[in-house]
Amino acid sequence: MGETAEVRLRLDIAYDGTDFSGWADQPGLRTVQGELQAALSRVLRLGPEAVRLTVAG
Repeated sequence: MGETAEVRLRLDIAYDGTDFSGWADQPGLRTVQGELQAALSRVLRLGPEAVRLTVAG
C-alpha cells in the first residue's frame, strides 16, 4: 500500500500563445505548462506537484 502509479496520457493541444511567457515553466511567469499542470491537478484532484508535463513538438 502507499505505492503510486505513473499514468501517461497524450493530449493534442492547440493554443494562442499571446498571453503566455512560452511553454516551459518559469517562476513568476504565466506559461502554458504551468496553466495546464494547474488545470489537470484540479480536474484530477491531485496536489500541485503531482502533475508534470513533458512537451514533444
